[in-house]
Amino acid sequence: MNIILLEPADVLFFRDGRPMSGSLAGHTAAWPLPDVTSHALHAALWRSGLANDAHPHRRGRSGSYSDQRDRRFGSLLSAGPFPVRVQGIGSAKAASANSREAISGNQTWFFPRPNDAQSDGSVKVTLRPAHPIFPDDDNDRPWRISNLPHPLTYAVANTKPPTKDAGGEPWISTMAFEDYLNDSTPNTPKSARLPCSEFLHDKDLAEIEHAIGIGIDPVTGTTGQGEAAGIIYSAQYLRLHEDCRLGLFAEAPDKLNGNPSAKRDLVAALLNNHSQSIIVGGQQRICTAHRSDVPESGLPLPRGLRQPAQFVELANGKFAVKWALLTPALWPKIPEGISRRKTTRTFHPGGWLPNWICPQSGDVLLETVSQDERRRRRRLHYEGKGYSSRPSRTARLVAALVPKPISVTGWALGNPADPERNPNGGAKPTHLAVPAGAVYYFEAQSREAAVALANALNWHGASDGTEIKNRRSTLLGEKGYGLGVCGTWKFYAGA
Repeated sequence: MNIILLEPADVLFFRDGRPMSGSLAGHTAAWPLPDVTSHALHAALWRSGLANDAHPHRRGRSGSYSDQRDRRFGSLLSAGPFPVRVQGIGSAKAASANSREAISGNQTWFFPRPNDAQSDGSVKVTLRPAHPIFPDDDNDRPWRISNLPHPLTYAVANTKPPTKDAGGEPWISTMAFEDYLNDSTPNTPKSARLPCSEFLHDKDLAEIEHAIGIGIDPVTGTTGQGEAAGIIYSAQYLRLHEDCRLGLFAEAPDKLNGNPSAKRDLVAALLNNHSQSIIVGGQQRICTAHRSDVPESGLPLPRGLRQPAQFVELANGKFAVKWALLTPALWPKIPEGISRRKTTRTFHPGGWLPNWICPQSGDVLLETVSQDERRRRRRLHYEGKGYSSRPSRTARLVAALVPKPISVTGWALGNPADPERNPNGGAKPTHLAVPAGAVYYFEAQSREAAVALANALNWHGASDGTEIKNRRSTLLGEKGYGLGVCGTWKFYAGA
């Protein structure tokens, strides 16, 4: 993939579907969601003229396609944006447009803090699953009366005294995140206290500016008439500090004029080793994009655990695996019926519960298949034939720590080939996503099962971290949703 750093030329405007009128500022100054930068790259590819000889795709989905081939850049894959602090260089505005100085500084990547580590200036785990049997209870009685939703078994208990302050800076560095994952690893000595530069508050990355705007009539492009007559709004804008960037990863493999032997990466062709200006977010705000290759050490994302000895063996003989989200994830409600694979589909509530978790038993339904089997299933899918999955069910979800959801929406162009969804275009459905920082706890039946689960959930899979292998969001995975890393966990010592 390509590493891309976006340097804003002005304040940035990112909003969701909440109203903006009068004193309501909506939600316009939060860190952008992954689909925002994906859409920005997609629009930049269209503006670049690369569509003229890019491989065309048919309209449609789920095996129902039209004969018209006018879709382009369907191979675009992205992940991010994440905050990046670049030290040791001046502003890219002062550098030449073709200079490598804009990206050659010392980069520190930051990620959302996991929700079970809530101490300032530390990655010490402060919330742990509590076993339902209290060891100091003479009758050894489990607490079975709780409001835990199915299929959870353990509540997550706080190891710190009660306080109104959740604590913990919202952003931690790659080094701090990997230190957090090793918290419960057996035979791993505690690292020295991390420097404060590895933890950031929102104010360390950007300032929020407020402004009052006048509504513009979409038909005439003027104010004070039509739909915009008498409309004003309050907005918030994000002004990144001089040393902060939006960091993301992207690639778009393509066949030149449909020729399989003439392959290229459209993202690399777009930036072409030169700094380019692209529009990111709303109100036509400009960022300068700087591209670099992935270093030999791999992507600057935290690496999850994947060695058998790293996973804690619990008192019940199971092996502990936890999965922390680096990016939001979308798991929709799935009704009963016939799936796209022509098999019987059972109801799944979605929401906070991943669609690859059985809602009754908590079993992990992910299946590891070979490349040949994957190709066979893909061929059956395109031919409209069915196939059955056979998950091993060697691990199950036992606890979860999920914050409040975030809303994900947008605007879509019409697709006449898909009349059931949005043939005329307009506002997209609003989804509620599980935010980054959510933590899911699993029990695996063996060390081998724990490793297999980690390889299925880690963004890098079983690889060395040079590419993204797993995107565990049912929706918008290609835009960077559903990236996570695995660690291990221990029961709360006080229960």
